[in-house]
Amino acid sequence: MNATFVVFFKELVDGLRDRRSLASLLIFPLVGPVLVSLMLTKTAEDIAGTERTEVAVVGREHAPALMQFLEDRRITILEAPADPVAATEAGDVDAVLVIPDDYGERFRAGKPVKLDLIFDRSRQSAMATVARVRRNVQGYAGQVGTLRLLAHGVHPDLGQPLVVAEVDVATAKKRAAVVLNLIPMFVLLAAFIGGMYTATDATAGERERGSLEPLLLTPVPRRILVVGKWLVAALFSAATVVLTLFVTLAAVHIIPTEKLGLVIQIGPADVALVLVAVLPLALFVPAAQMLVASFARSFKEAQTYLSLMMFVPMIPALFLSTGPIVSEGWMAMIPVFGQQVILGDLFKGEAVPVLSYVLAAASTGLAGWLCLRVTGHLFQRESIIYGR
Repeated sequence: MNATFVVFFKELVDGLRDRRSLASLLIFPLVGPVLVSLMLTKTAEDIAGTERTEVAVVGREHAPALMQFLEDRRITILEAPADPVAATEAGDVDAVLVIPDDYGERFRAGKPVKLDLIFDRSRQSAMATVARVRRNVQGYAGQVGTLRLLAHGVHPDLGQPLVVAEVDVATAKKRAAVVLNLIPMFVLLAAFIGGMYTATDATAGERERGSLEPLLLTPVPRRILVVGKWLVAALFSAATVVLTLFVTLAAVHIIPTEKLGLVIQIGPADVALVLVAVLPLALFVPAAQMLVASFARSFKEAQTYLSLMMFVPMIPALFLSTGPIVSEGWMAMIPVFGQQVILGDLFKGEAVPVLSYVLAAASTGLAGWLCLRVTGHLFQRESIIYGR
């Protein structure tokens, strides 16, 4: 046991002296939350419609009442471009509303009038404007239709035999999960990024520098060397997970979620449960990274392999994004996927069984132990030591 800690402290000192190891520990927890905060703030503003909507109108003089209706609802009317289609394709305007010359005549005659709303569906930034303009024009049409029915002595309700009343049963936490659904992926990525450089340097890096062979000639058992190196990588990985979680939660609290009618309720108990779910992954991932890096012939090759491993936490996220799934006990037994499912349920405010945490920790720990055993066995082979 003493030999293990001697190796651990030696590798820890080397890691703390290495700027690249510290960079992998500190940069991601700072950059990731900032990106999340910026993306979610922009999403909140788009959905809430806090900015004034602008729409160019051709033939605005034909429908003064409609123009006043739109302006009263914070929709700015712009001058019509010479070529509405070209202006929309170029992105000069988000949308162009075209009012025909016979609008007034058909309107007074009680006939329907076709208005053209020109937009480019490939420009996602314009779709919020298009939806808002369409919704308000339809609202104006509904008002006019109601007044016409009343003028003819017909009650407007006769035209609406069915009325759908929406009842949203989602809790405040479930609604907030729409905003928080990026946090699990960032926290899981932190487990892969935090110890990646340390795991690479402890295997392929030392072999490339020629320091691995003298180290293996010491009287310390090779499995002890592997465990000592792994402990340092696991420490860096766990520290990155903790930093990423706390900084991300701090960044989320500055997002204007109140504009969306959302309430973010993340207490100390929730944070503790997230750490209970994810920290076992910080033990497994460095062990798997050391195993993969042991097969690389150079430091650069090992970095390539481990960079590809970072797609692992993204695959479950893509799978879960295809549609809602019902959490089942066996899912917790799959490393990475189990943690993703648990975090998803946590942020939705759903109760996660204690057994799920136990299964996730046990399966992840077993996978990490197997990786360490295989790596220790590989360090007995001459081809691995010399990178042949």
